[in-house]
Amino acid sequence: MATPEWFNIDPFWDDEYRYLSYIKEDFNDQRTLLKWVGQGFHGPFGGMMCDMRSPQPSWNNKFVNFFTDLGWRDIGTSYYRMDAGTMLPTHVDTYQRYIDLFDLSGQESSVRRAIVFLEPWAPGHIAECNGQGYTDWIRGFTLTWQWDSPHMAANLGTVPRYTLQVTGHI
Repeated sequence: MATPEWFNIDPFWDDEYRYLSYIKEDFNDQRTLLKWVGQGFHGPFGGMMCDMRSPQPSWNNKFVNFFTDLGWRDIGTSYYRMDAGTMLPTHVDTYQRYIDLFDLSGQESSVRRAIVFLEPWAPGHIAECNGQGYTDWIRGFTLTWQWDSPHMAANLGTVPRYTLQVTGHI
C-alpha cells in the first residue's frame, strides 16, 4: 500500500456527465457490508454509476488517452453520482470484475484506481484514502492509488457529488 498521489487535470469537459443513465448497483463485497453494519452504519451505501456498459460522454476518450499516456493499460471508466446522504465507509476495492475481464489473477498489485472530481468541492463532500482526508478540491482534482489502498467517500451535503472512476493497470 503506497501513499496516494494527486494532481490536477485541466478541465476540458462540459456537464454531459450529469445527464448519463446512472443506475444503482449494490456494493459487491458482502463481507465488507456486514462489517459496516456491525460498526453501526446504516447506509445507504454507495451511489449511482454509469460504467462502460452504457454510453459514456462524448469526451470520455480524452480521459482514456490521458491515463494511457501515464502508462496505464486496459482502462475502464465509470461515472459516479453520490446523492445527498450516501456514503461508502472505509473499504478496499476487490476489482474482481476488472481482474476477470483482463485476466489479471495473480497480478492484482498492478491495478490502479483514479478518481477525477468533475466539479469543485461542495460543503459535505468528503473523500479519504489511506487515512488522509480530502476536501476543498477544485474541478479536475485527481486522486490515484494502488489496488490495496483503503479509502472512503461520502456526501453529507445537499448537492450531488460527481466523479469519474478510472481503473487500469501498469
